[in-house]
Amino acid sequence: MSEETLKNLSGRLGRARGWVVAQFGVTLLLILAGAGWTRLPDKHVWQVVLSLVIPLLLVISALELQAGTVRGLADDDGKRVKLVWGAATLLVWIAVGAAAWAVLDWCDDQIPLWAGYLNSRASAGARATLFTYDHVLRWLTDLEWLLRWVVVPAKVIPYGAVTAQWGWRLPWRRVLRLLWNWRWWLGVVLVAVVGVVLPGNFFAGEPHGTVTAQVWAVGMKLTVAYLLAVASWVLLLGWWATLFGRQEPPAEEVLVAVPVLAGPEEGSRSAVVEIPPPDETPRG
Repeated sequence: MSEETLKNLSGRLGRARGWVVAQFGVTLLLILAGAGWTRLPDKHVWQVVLSLVIPLLLVISALELQAGTVRGLADDDGKRVKLVWGAATLLVWIAVGAAAWAVLDWCDDQIPLWAGYLNSRASAGARATLFTYDHVLRWLTDLEWLLRWVVVPAKVIPYGAVTAQWGWRLPWRRVLRLLWNWRWWLGVVLVAVVGVVLPGNFFAGEPHGTVTAQVWAVGMKLTVAYLLAVASWVLLLGWWATLFGRQEPPAEEVLVAVPVLAGPEEGSRSAVVEIPPPDETPRG
């Protein structure tokens, strides 16, 4: 990664620092509000109405937070749609990602069966050494994790980011060029490791110590995991904006109709039509 790229990334993060701070603060408030909503009683009519309104407000706030962050990090060409319409388009890409995750959840349930089948199809020597059930199970599990946390986000996020700015007027060629850029995929892998794998390891060990110490330890782990996850998400959006902004929009040739009898601009030397003077002596 060059120094110029890092400077571009840091400049974008600094320019959108209000949205960056909101990612940490507003996201936490939305999580707490969502947790409080699950405990809201429904004994009275106003409580039922409130239980229906709160999720809608939370979804709208979350969508506008993400769309606003993307727009703050990216370059403004003056052709953006309104924030509310850009945020609304994110619902489509969230649905696409959710559908992909549902398929991966189904695959996750089938992995033990697939591992057993692939293990049974291997030769006797391979089943005892390389293609053991545990090895095949681990490979399929790692592949499913890679699809869930790298491939799906790497393909969905660029489309969601551009629709958050321009609606459904997608710059297809620029998005496809980004998807073929290895730097984008490297950034997604690093973010997945820092934002998903690392926080997951915080809770892998066995708890020990007094109850108070365990409560404090869990609180600290949750805090660090939250900070790592949000920071990774913000950096990924900034990385997208940096790589996408470095691409020049494809030049489009504009054809202008020119009248056949049109000449150079008036006043130029070549615009003067020289007419030879008539003969002074008439010819008989």
